[in-house]
Amino acid sequence: MTKTLLLLANGFEAVEASVFTDVLGWNKWEGDGSTEVVTVGLHPQLQCTWNFSVTPEKLLHEIVLEDFDALAIPGGFEEAGFYEDAYSESFQQVIRHFDAKQQPIATICVASLTLANSGILANRNATTYNHPTSKRLKQLQDFGANVVNERIVRDQHIVTSSNPGTAFDVAFLLLEMLTSRENTEHVRDLMGF
Repeated sequence: MTKTLLLLANGFEAVEASVFTDVLGWNKWEGDGSTEVVTVGLHPQLQCTWNFSVTPEKLLHEIVLEDFDALAIPGGFEEAGFYEDAYSESFQQVIRHFDAKQQPIATICVASLTLANSGILANRNATTYNHPTSKRLKQLQDFGANVVNERIVRDQHIVTSSNPGTAFDVAFLLLEMLTSRENTEHVRDLMGF
């Protein structure tokens, strides 16, 4: 059984978190049964971007990082306070831990900026929110990443993506990294993709 740490910052986008719980949950019950997801936050109550509260299963100080095999991070909105948690040192230490172990790290949209802020994307290929009106690609470049303006970019064990519309594809890619292509296609089919 592989365990994925779904790391949630205040101001995260709920839809970007839910794809990981759904895809890996479907795999647990209908796929090869090998995946588990644990939601983890810095606070006992988290406020999503669109003003509802979520209670994470665990607080960061309650877990042992070595118990986990992969890291997933949804993006969020600056206006909702996303970067306050996401750029905090405790959040950044989690990212560096998984990178040092070369374990899968999957992010959606601006969550790639949390990786870049930690330093792990320096000279690596990555993307982030890429709407023409957005400043996020420039921010990613300023952190030292090699910006690739594609929907999803995988550089070794790290997956970054360009917008919320990529969410399910990122979750399926993480499932493939944790299991197999055949198993992932089976789960995709069961879920109607």
